[in-house]
Amino acid sequence: MSNAPLVRLDGITKRFGDTVALSELSLDIAEGEFVTFLGPSGCGKSTTLRILGGFEQPTNGKVLLRGEDVTRRPPEKRNVNMVFQDYALFPHMTVRQNIGFGLELKGMGKTEIRARQDEIMSFLELDAFGDRYPAQLSGGQRQRVALARALAPDPALLLLDEPLGALDAKLRGQVQQELKSIQRRTHKTFFFVTHDQEEALTMSDRIVVMNKGKVEQDGTPEELYFQPATRFVAEFIGETNLLHGELRGTEGDTAVMDWFGQTLRGTAPAGLPVAGQPVTASVRLERLGFHAARPETANAVQGRVTGKTFLGSRMALDIAVEQAQGATLRAYTDAGTGQALSGDVPVWIGWDEASMAILRD
Repeated sequence: MSNAPLVRLDGITKRFGDTVALSELSLDIAEGEFVTFLGPSGCGKSTTLRILGGFEQPTNGKVLLRGEDVTRRPPEKRNVNMVFQDYALFPHMTVRQNIGFGLELKGMGKTEIRARQDEIMSFLELDAFGDRYPAQLSGGQRQRVALARALAPDPALLLLDEPLGALDAKLRGQVQQELKSIQRRTHKTFFFVTHDQEEALTMSDRIVVMNKGKVEQDGTPEELYFQPATRFVAEFIGETNLLHGELRGTEGDTAVMDWFGQTLRGTAPAGLPVAGQPVTASVRLERLGFHAARPETANAVQGRVTGKTFLGSRMALDIAVEQAQGATLRAYTDAGTGQALSGDVPVWIGWDEASMAILRD
């Protein structure tokens, strides 16, 4: 694999009248990556996808594909293909005809088209459905046909615009795994757009969290979940405890904060305020541990269980922290541990330094 990126977005800005949809977005995407743009409606993720596909022109900036400037090149002149949320299959065409449509546009011969249709249908296990029409297929089958049609011309980059949005919850989970498996087997570069955090965490090699037309944070699913850089990312991805305190200072990659008189230590991103300023820390619910005595961890507080929520194999507990003037923490634990904890007996809650991220607001 070349060290040069497959895709480079260089200073992309997009304005719609007075509205700035994207502001100086710069990003590299490597060959074979599964990159997800995640964020709420209106954050700029779909605009980025459309600029990559050639369906929108940026106001400023450049799009480079394998080092070649394709900014002003129309969609049909880019080696890029798209899978839409509604699949956009031709209802009057069979599965085989839908898959062959893009190959005909490329000017391939009938024998070559037939061979490619057979190859892609076998790969995606669609052999038995070649003569069926879209209306005769399930939602998951239609999704696979849309993917087959997009992959058939062998694009360098595949754009996926919330392609699982029309599926029910159970089928959606199955197709997520299938889609990631297909990406790994084809070694294709996928650019996936979604507002669904679980979908992004499940499928991606890398997630770019967007907010108001800018990149809020860019990293692996694990990095964004356990080490969010900002409050927006901490709250948008998963459930977390937010601890509001005062920064005492930093020691390399460690930040020390005061929380209701308790000294807490966490990881420090670049751009923190100076000592004495207010800061917020994020601690995920599953990172909190329960102990009968004060644990040997970087952070430990004592509290009492005030509420329990049964979640099957695990339980969510609400804890009133005794040293924190009525502040509460929420934690996940296994159902057995949760059942054994009583609000009548104080319990120690501990977490390590790496489990607490000091946020850059």
